[in-house]
Amino acid sequence: MTMPPLRISVIVGSTRNGRFGPIVANWFTGHAARRPDLHVEIVDLADPQPVSATLAAADGFVVVTPEYNHSYPGPLKEAIDAHYKEWHAKPVAFVSYGGISGGLRAVEHLRGVFAELHAMTVRDTVSFHRIQQCFDPQGQPVDRASVDAADVLLNRLTWWANALREARTHTPYLA
Repeated sequence: MTMPPLRISVIVGSTRNGRFGPIVANWFTGHAARRPDLHVEIVDLADPQPVSATLAAADGFVVVTPEYNHSYPGPLKEAIDAHYKEWHAKPVAFVSYGGISGGLRAVEHLRGVFAELHAMTVRDTVSFHRIQQCFDPQGQPVDRASVDAADVLLNRLTWWANALREARTHTPYLA
């Protein structure tokens, strides 16, 4: 029996004016959508539409986050905290961006938060250091290493999403 494509929600974690998140999320979503085993959609926290149903239907998540003050944005924290069961027994991967650290300090903080929500974080990340220099005018990464890192992230996320979807199908996750 063929399983339907995995539903992956790509969450744009910043809502600030002038944010770079949509450029990163659009590139990543377009890249991931090339895979026939994935159905990928963007959840932009700046959009006033409710996200609960989308998060609940997802088999996995990719959080696109900048680093603000050595951590992640407040609206992302609000969105995470406003949901609980939607995260249970699902994988979360990270695409981060920022200055010298490339958003990796934000990712490290998010790992602990998602662990408390019974989510499994994927070790492999995509990180853009000095974000203004990382994309061309068409919104594509200038460095092939970013594309390669995205492929590794997607392979790991897909493995976990399949395994956890199968487990949730046979045994409901009780928290």
